[in-house]
Amino acid sequence: MEKKEKKSKSEAQSEEKIVMQEEPLVQEDTVETDEKQEDKKELEIVQLKEQLAAAKEEADSLKEQMLRDRADLENYRKRLIRDKEDAIRFANENLIKDLLQPLDDFGRALQAAESTKDYTKIHDGVVMVNSQLYSTLEKNWGLEKIEAVGKEFDPEQHEAYQVTVDDTLEHETVLEEYIVGYKLHNRVLRPSKVKVGKPNV
Repeated sequence: MEKKEKKSKSEAQSEEKIVMQEEPLVQEDTVETDEKQEDKKELEIVQLKEQLAAAKEEADSLKEQMLRDRADLENYRKRLIRDKEDAIRFANENLIKDLLQPLDDFGRALQAAESTKDYTKIHDGVVMVNSQLYSTLEKNWGLEKIEAVGKEFDPEQHEAYQVTVDDTLEHETVLEEYIVGYKLHNRVLRPSKVKVGKPNV
């Protein structure tokens, strides 16, 4: 019994020695693991800082680009408004250029009227300018006179100023034109103001 007790005591002591010897090893492993984890964390922090710096740089670049794009868009919008205003302001430029020649001719006709008593020449000059004016508007701008006298009354093209009953007529007919009507590119610009003959029904 004593031997067993001694043996167990000695075994216990040797086991303690083994445990004591192993414990420092375990502590060294733990220290190494902790150091590795700290190094890993530091590396992750460095990487995150780099990513943050790159993201910030990209955000700054995108912000700068957005501000440039916004400025370009604003300039484009202002240019469009300016171009539209110019287009409206000068929309009739070509028409006015076309009317300058008849205007010059009217001026010459007025000068001739002041220096002569030959009314035939004045009349001929005015007729010529009137013809030239209408010809310019017809050829270059699509102006067209509405045919009225002798035509069947058309409320879309003719405006009745006076109506008379006529037994000889089969349908409403324009008998007289008071004011000439015009169409612009086949759209009625101003209806003819007319006297209409109406059949007796």
